[in-house]
Amino acid sequence: MSFSLKLSELLGSIYPELDTDILASQVINAFWPEGTHRRKRSRVPGNKLWSEQDAVLITYGNSLVDGAHKPLDLLHDFLLSHMKGVLNGVHILPFFPFTSDDGFAVTDYRAVNPQLGDWADIRRISEDFHLMSDLVLNHVSSQGSWFNAYRQGQPPYDRFFFEASPQDDLSAVVRPRTTPLLQEVETVNGPRHVWCTFSHDQIDLDFRNPEVLLEFLRIIRLHIDNGVRTLRLDAVAFLWKEPGTPSIHLPQTHAIVRLMRLLCDFTTETIVLLTETNVPKAENLSYFGNRNESHAVYNFPLPPLVLHAMMSGSAKYLHRWQSGMPPAQLGCAYLNFTASHDGIGMRPAEGVLPEEEKAKVIDTVYELGGLVSMRTLPDGGHAPYELNTTFFEAMRRTFKGEDAHHFARFICSQTIVMSMEGIPAFYIHSLLATPNDHEQVEQRGMNRAINRHRWDYPTLLGLLEDPASMQSRVLSALSARLRVRGHQPAFHPNATQFTLSLDDRLFGLWRQSLDRDQSIFALHNVSDEMVLVPPSAINLIDDDDWVDILSGEPISAVGPEIPFAPYQCRWITNRIC
Repeated sequence: MSFSLKLSELLGSIYPELDTDILASQVINAFWPEGTHRRKRSRVPGNKLWSEQDAVLITYGNSLVDGAHKPLDLLHDFLLSHMKGVLNGVHILPFFPFTSDDGFAVTDYRAVNPQLGDWADIRRISEDFHLMSDLVLNHVSSQGSWFNAYRQGQPPYDRFFFEASPQDDLSAVVRPRTTPLLQEVETVNGPRHVWCTFSHDQIDLDFRNPEVLLEFLRIIRLHIDNGVRTLRLDAVAFLWKEPGTPSIHLPQTHAIVRLMRLLCDFTTETIVLLTETNVPKAENLSYFGNRNESHAVYNFPLPPLVLHAMMSGSAKYLHRWQSGMPPAQLGCAYLNFTASHDGIGMRPAEGVLPEEEKAKVIDTVYELGGLVSMRTLPDGGHAPYELNTTFFEAMRRTFKGEDAHHFARFICSQTIVMSMEGIPAFYIHSLLATPNDHEQVEQRGMNRAINRHRWDYPTLLGLLEDPASMQSRVLSALSARLRVRGHQPAFHPNATQFTLSLDDRLFGLWRQSLDRDQSIFALHNVSDEMVLVPPSAINLIDDDDWVDILSGEPISAVGPEIPFAPYQCRWITNRIC
């Protein structure tokens, strides 16, 4: 099917009452304005959009500050001096002007927050690293120009926001917050109730109006022109709303993602779409579509399951979940992580971790000084939505209590992320072993602030120069493993993966390169006990020479049992690259 037919078909499914020919022309003009053009043929789904060298740093634009230089300049300096050759991608969280939620209540999608820098700074970073930006599709700031124009009745913004009535049946609506869904606001046309999925400063947009979609397509083009190559579709699951329904994952939402994928497949620039849907597995995977929606999805069950494995000393539930995970479809990939700017989401653990195990994790996080954020259930009750702590701090304690294995346990948790099928991503505060920031929580009155510390850059550099500091030890250890990983074809994001059935204290994966030339047995001891593994248990081929590329030790296929010290990881391969 031609581009034009696909585009018309998608627009017809989203806006059946509108003239699709006229709308298709508007879409093309918005996404490819004068001076730009599209490919003649669609980019075919394949495994060449990424490689084993891909790894991503997640950071705010102002995670590093010194009071004198632009934060984006400091970030660029850190990337060049400490991340070059370690990872090649950077996700800069919303770098636009905003009013709340640390950037996710945007006032102007076309500007860079002047407190961070400007578009020239963004472009400079994009010249050295593969750049990801946020497309906050679902909502905008209540104090931004769009919503102010809506309240004044100014077109086209007078139809940009989703209105509902308190008399509507909203009992089935799924959302991750406890605040009232509807907010009454005064407009020139009288009081209106606007939909607020997240907060009353974040007003939901109404994509039933195609002008909203067209405006975002123009914004996407602006980002692409400024060097962005991965678009993170934030909170995309809530995009389309209908009273009387859950208003999550509705068919029109998936159709809009397919529309964006179609446009990206025809861009001359190589663009990757990443959907952010912090929901249970089947719902999350649905955003791959039939290789025609997002290129990548967050592997959201991974953070709570790795957390549980490290705290419990058992990979039982992590193994059970991974054994049931399908390989990503051709042209698709998982984004693997344990920590992000948000907390450790608990919804993805639903149906995977028993309630009593989740309760143990929550209790342990509380004992560490962490926090728990809640969400409202359809029946009006509350349930844990996410755990608020840095992942480094979360590794300080197990169900048994604190011990001397904090560093090794944390490095093991991050090595699991490096070993799995997909692209690994690391929050800057994991790489920098950042402790919980209770002072920020108190000052800002927000649980998530515990995980959003701002480092004084000169202080951080001093710590990184001290080989005895935890910041230096962690960054050095993780950087060394990422450098090794980047040379192994068996760690290509789409390389074959098989989950090994081993002692519950071990989480094991077999990875094989796309050309079947290299195998890696990635084994991780998640316990504080010594574990011995017979070579026969991982099916090492007799005729090959095996070596642990993390320690340099030769491993015999017919030799003695392979020892694993507490929290030790081994990458045992038949080919050193």
